Amino acid sequence: MNILLLAVTILSTIGIPLFSSPSEAQLLPPAKEAVHVEITEGPALELAHDDLAIVRWTISNPEGSDDHFGVVHYGTDAKNLRRRAESHIRLNRAHPETIFRVRISGLEPGMTYYYRVASIESDGRSDGATSTVNRFTMPERGGRFLAYPARPASRPEQVAARLAKAETSSPAAGTFSESAYDPYPSGILPSDLKPETARVERETRRIFNQTLAKWRALPAHALTDTPPGLRSPGYQTIRTLGKLMNYDLNMSPFRNVACSSCHMPYAGFSGPIPSVNLTIVAYPGTMHFRAAKRTAQRYTYSPKFPALQYNHTQQAFLGGNFWDGRATGYLLQNPDAEQAQHPPVDTLEMGFPDTACIAFRLSKAPYRKLFEQVWGVGSFDIRWPSDTEKICNTPGGAKVFGGSATPIALSPGDRTKAYNIFNHWAQSISAFEDSPAVSPFSSKFDAFLAGKYTMTKDEMAGYKLFNGKGNCNSCHLDGLSTTRKAGQVDTGASADAQPLFTCFGYANLGLPLNPRIALFYETKPDRFGFTPNPYGFGYRDLGLGTFLRSGYGSAPNPNSQWLKHAQTSDGEMQTSTARDVAMAPPQCPTTEAGQKDKNGRPIPYFQKEFFHNGYIKSLKQLVHFYNTRDVYRYHVMSGHCPAGTTEKVNCWPTPEVPNNIDMTVGNLGLTDHEEDQMVTFLETLTDGYTTPYPDKDSFTGKCMTGGSASTQGNQSLISTPRLPPCAKAICGAAPLPGPRPIP
Repeated sequence: MNILLLAVTILSTIGIPLFSSPSEAQLLPPAKEAVHVEITEGPALELAHDDLAIVRWTISNPEGSDDHFGVVHYGTDAKNLRRRAESHIRLNRAHPETIFRVRISGLEPGMTYYYRVASIESDGRSDGATSTVNRFTMPERGGRFLAYPARPASRPEQVAARLAKAETSSPAAGTFSESAYDPYPSGILPSDLKPETARVERETRRIFNQTLAKWRALPAHALTDTPPGLRSPGYQTIRTLGKLMNYDLNMSPFRNVACSSCHMPYAGFSGPIPSVNLTIVAYPGTMHFRAAKRTAQRYTYSPKFPALQYNHTQQAFLGGNFWDGRATGYLLQNPDAEQAQHPPVDTLEMGFPDTACIAFRLSKAPYRKLFEQVWGVGSFDIRWPSDTEKICNTPGGAKVFGGSATPIALSPGDRTKAYNIFNHWAQSISAFEDSPAVSPFSSKFDAFLAGKYTMTKDEMAGYKLFNGKGNCNSCHLDGLSTTRKAGQVDTGASADAQPLFTCFGYANLGLPLNPRIALFYETKPDRFGFTPNPYGFGYRDLGLGTFLRSGYGSAPNPNSQWLKHAQTSDGEMQTSTARDVAMAPPQCPTTEAGQKDKNGRPIPYFQKEFFHNGYIKSLKQLVHFYNTRDVYRYHVMSGHCPAGTTEKVNCWPTPEVPNNIDMTVGNLGLTDHEEDQMVTFLETLTDGYTTPYPDKDSFTGKCMTGGSASTQGNQSLISTPRLPPCAKAICGAAPLPGPRPIP
């Protein structure tokens, strides 16, 4: 048997996962430097099972940038290789050759595929090394590995040495483990979750590499003056650092999840996968497919929120970040920065087991010098224990850690240094999010305030409804007063040149429990011995109330004086800015199904999700909920609306949390046309009108067509099962929820 085929067969038999992340491409032993770029081995099929194949080949190291992509062009017709897969790698100039391994997903069992490989620089320029057309056949369903071996290697002893190294090494990273966590009943996970997650990884890598190139073009400046600071390029430098961090997939144990994995620019820095928005609501973390309980909240304008505080006069909480306010900002006095510290160590998100893993991975990042330029040389002078890499390659919650939040055995001094780096990580990301690249005030509405845009008839009508009959302006402040009574006219000028369309407050809008949420089904331990949700459908999302109790799934409350307000805060979620709520990719320019252009042609749309639990799937539904919640309220759970009614049209299921419901909405008396006009106005709050919105064109997925905004997503509704009582860990924590019991 061919040596390559035999070795790969051994790998697949013993269950070592094979991946295509940058860290997975293995670097070869030193040898004589190559003069020309050429393919020195392969291409060959390395692994094939289910809908997955991995193609591998070796090239002599090219010139140009260190960041390269291995590309596979493939299809079922040798003359029509239109489909494409790619994998990023960072070249090691100490070695003359590099192995590319590219993962192809979405393949059909038993089908023969033809392919050709190539490699390109990060700017898309070819290295000039392209293979001839090869082929492979996928195994039948349930089978594994049916491949056409590579041509004989020119140096068999080197090939054997490389494969021996691969057999004895444990991959540090991977996009999809063969033992993925999947406790879900059939139909819960979207069928395209694997390829869609891979798509977002590719988009993330491209933006990261583009940003890396821009940083290298910046002039180098050292810290000067007292207090120290970077002069001319200071703002640009720290924002660039924050952007690199935001798009760095290495900031997770398996190097497959970045902050941007859940927050992409074309979605207003919210969820980038339409099928996830339509179904499981929360995005899988580094351990596929662990996922949490809420939508990916937009972080446009989130740096503008103040630190969490209780207003004794208004008897209300204001500020903070996250739906439940748990990023208080009490230490850094910047809740947006603190928000950036939670996902890296959230077991259901980026998933590091120790905050020091951020410092460790940053110490090895290609932009380490930029970090030191901003925060000081010597920042990474830490003595790392020999098992640090192994610890940081293991997702948080693993049984091996015994519940420790600091499994890396650092000295007290080094622990302090690592935590300072963690704080600087947060501050850098917040600087990026506060920049015009994320929060630019560049919408039609901003142009309108500046006298540079005239609203259309429907936009102006929607604006007046927003400030009047719709009562939106009471919470989503636009700098003007609210005119709710007939005949009232606001004659004042805007009090704010940059209104944020939020009051920074919290409210329980009375949304029903969404049985689609992934967390409800995660009741079994994964291969690391971690059980995400031992309570199953006994979990209830009490929002701010749970945080004030330091409850399950939230974070410690840093102010004991706030605990007494937990009962009156149950069910309350943060009032997000209305800005960029309608942001969508250029090729799918609306969030609303069933729209047509002026010529009557269907407009493709991008599926988003709204509110904390993703129950609402369009802005039309959102406005209709505010308008008719109390008109069409039924004492049923989602999926059980009475015959003759349509859920989200003339049936709203009972609230998940029946206490503290905001009664300023629910029966607004808007007509269907007025609802549409309000949606039209909300679309004027999308940034990118006065200046292009950076990276909005990075979407490479598919748009959706058909349907109606009123019933958008209803095809994905499922029946809520018979619910057990609210878990004692949640509803039994003092002060107890009330006065009405949580169903």
